[in-house]
Amino acid sequence: MPRVRLVAKTEFIAPDDVPWTTDADGGAALVEFAGRACYQSWDRSNPMTNTNATFLHHLLDVGHLAAFEHGSASLYLTELPRSLTHELIRHRHFSYSQLSQRTDPTDVVEPDLIAQDPELHARFVAATDASLKAYEDLVQSLEKTVNGRRARQIARSVLPNATGTEIVVTGNYRSWRHFIAMRATEHINVELRELAIACLRELTKAAPNAFADFVISTLPDGTEVASSPLVVEG
Repeated sequence: MPRVRLVAKTEFIAPDDVPWTTDADGGAALVEFAGRACYQSWDRSNPMTNTNATFLHHLLDVGHLAAFEHGSASLYLTELPRSLTHELIRHRHFSYSQLSQRTDPTDVVEPDLIAQDPELHARFVAATDASLKAYEDLVQSLEKTVNGRRARQIARSVLPNATGTEIVVTGNYRSWRHFIAMRATEHINVELRELAIACLRELTKAAPNAFADFVISTLPDGTEVASSPLVVEG
């Protein structure tokens, strides 16, 4: 299971000359501020949208998603294989900083279904050990003609997709919502779905009103999915 940690989130500083207050802070407050700025609705006179939660719900309900691009969060993802980040980085609206493979690989991440089967586990270990051994042999040979950094850069071509990695991902709330909506469904492979749901849990802590419409449920096979009736783009 990937480890997901929140490492940064939006700070909101209310302008002194705007006659408005809210019951939220950070990115959620900024989303509300941006939405109200469009129509100067500072007095919160509508009882249906006079809290941060109800106002953000209204924005989602009417599809005013641009306001959600103002709030952002950065997550630090660790204990995951590069095969998973290959799929993650297809979401082009995020910003990424990933562990370089020029660092010496020290671990691999084994899929749960393989780890649970002794025969498959043995095959996995044999295959990944062979790849890591080939990498080490190539580095030693290449270092006779090029420096260590260059040797590792060339030799990494034989490393398996299971090689462990770490990555920092920053995105605005709209991008995070899109990622969760696309990747937390039962049609997505379990590993990527687990990552999306782990991200959702961290984001809900950081900005509850921006993500609380997503509901996590358990499928008959014991795995989880997440969905929201307010998702209007996918």
